[in-house]
Amino acid sequence: MKRRDFLAGTGLAAAAGTLAAPGIARAQETFSWKMTNAYGPGSPYYVEGPGSPTDFCKKVAAMSDGRLTIQHFAAGELIPALEGFDAVQNGIVEMNAANAYFWAGKLPAAQYFTTVPFGMDVKGTNAWLYHGGGIDLWHELYEPLGMLAFPMGNTGVQMTGWFSKEINSVEDFSGLKMRIPGLAGKVYAKLGVNVQLLPGGEIFPALERGVIDAAEFVGPYQDRRLGLQKAAKYYYTTGWHEPNNVTELLIGKAAWDSLPADLQEIVKTAAFACNVESNAWCDATNAEAMKDLVDNFDVIAKPLPDDVVAKLREVTQEVLKEGAAADPKTRKIHDAYMAFKDQYGGWATTADEPLLPVLYKA
Repeated sequence: MKRRDFLAGTGLAAAAGTLAAPGIARAQETFSWKMTNAYGPGSPYYVEGPGSPTDFCKKVAAMSDGRLTIQHFAAGELIPALEGFDAVQNGIVEMNAANAYFWAGKLPAAQYFTTVPFGMDVKGTNAWLYHGGGIDLWHELYEPLGMLAFPMGNTGVQMTGWFSKEINSVEDFSGLKMRIPGLAGKVYAKLGVNVQLLPGGEIFPALERGVIDAAEFVGPYQDRRLGLQKAAKYYYTTGWHEPNNVTELLIGKAAWDSLPADLQEIVKTAAFACNVESNAWCDATNAEAMKDLVDNFDVIAKPLPDDVVAKLREVTQEVLKEGAAADPKTRKIHDAYMAFKDQYGGWATTADEPLLPVLYKA
């Protein structure tokens, strides 16, 4: 007996058709979404370029063969810069690109999903997020608000910043006016720094006119683009405040649940690809820019003194402990992060720390 006749005779043909139809319909369904962004039009890495949010949108459209298209809006094109969290939560847009520490006023624990002073570098952070339960904790934090998030980019280690005067001791921070966001700002404040929160476009004129004495932005490539080397000459490193910096892909839970499983996987895969590609781009461009700043702009680039770093570490522990004690959600994420860091740190100091000078200082 032919299979078609057998199915027809048993009634299974109709059942098979009934079961297949929803799957076929879902595979043909299309979605048009909107993504807002905390950063302005044309911003390299944050808006445009390899591994950027606009690149993410292109990747999703190509991988899904047009079944999921995402229209990207830089800051100010649809909503103001830092209103993406509310826009996603209220269903105005399906996605937003930003940094989770922007939402610290709403969710203090969100800061752990951007960076932690004296925390982990990009390798350790990715290990925690993808294979140490970090993303699950991120989802758990946002679930009551009807959202979820994935990492979509990473600048890697950032520079301590630009200073108009040399830093020789902890006392040099007292009375200093500095542009610095996030948990690091709280650390500096405890050392007498007058912390300023300025958007990127306002940093150069403020530093040039002496409205501020120091400023942190990102790293050599992005800082050079703002012209900060023309306003200050001392460029410090160690990256203690932001040993890495994660770009957050924020998604409304209702929108996410509306996608079939294959499109959800495409979104996650595209975000993963951008996370890796953006970091590679940052490392490549920073390498060129760092050399250019030192060779052609007389920038004095050097690490902070050891005793200054030791004091910053001490105060950072105080700030992190205070935050964890004040909020149960922060405490849970803090403890999980630090437990993973302790384990990962043993491997990193065994493998990476001795290797770097062997590779690059021979």
